[in-house]
Amino acid sequence: MNEITLTIQHEVGLHARPAALFVKKAMEFQSAITVFCGDRKANAKSILNVLTLGANKGAQITVQADGSDSEAALAALQELVDSNFGGVA
Repeated sequence: MNEITLTIQHEVGLHARPAALFVKKAMEFQSAITVFCGDRKANAKSILNVLTLGANKGAQITVQADGSDSEAALAALQELVDSNFGGVA
């Protein structure tokens, strides 16, 4: 299992459009991907689960991936978060 910690910089946090992009990206991979924010955890492939994290701007999330493409999955999710979700509003 691989793991990374990311900081959400988007103005609205990991909500609405950024969350949808995060889930869409996670679904591109076969690995099981879990996101943690504080004491909450979510399946990264479920929009409802990701929204329940309540990850606001500045929140640190930990992303764990377990599977054959886990390193690629984490790299893609890190790129998405680092690019501020491609600048979506």
